[in-house]
Amino acid sequence: MSEKIRIVYDKQCPACSAYCLLAKAHAEPGQIELIDAREQSDLMTEITRRGMDIDEGMVVEIEGELHYGADGIHRLATAANKTNFFNRFSRLLFKSERVANLLYPLMKAVRNILLRLMGIRRINNLEQLGNDRF
Repeated sequence: MSEKIRIVYDKQCPACSAYCLLAKAHAEPGQIELIDAREQSDLMTEITRRGMDIDEGMVVEIEGELHYGADGIHRLATAANKTNFFNRFSRLLFKSERVANLLYPLMKAVRNILLRLMGIRRINNLEQLGNDRF
């Protein structure tokens, strides 16, 4: 039996959605559940309670443990099976924590630029004043 994985991501971000949909499509059936960070859920409530700014990083829950930002994408890459091109490529990129920590800020910057160009507001789950626009 494979690990149960939940990914909390910004569904309005085309890059985030593409990555998460590919991850789900290449996982074992039922292994990955995608959760839109812009929708209310028990997991988003827990993320906010823990002070995790979802605009600064996606959250990956593996077997009940939360992983944030670069750690989340690293854990997701190492938990994925290695039987297809997408998962092998993802593992190659993010299996190293050092590389994940270097690449994740670039990925976040791309997200921020895309959403700003699209006129989409930040999620601002921590409800910080003046933090609703990119």
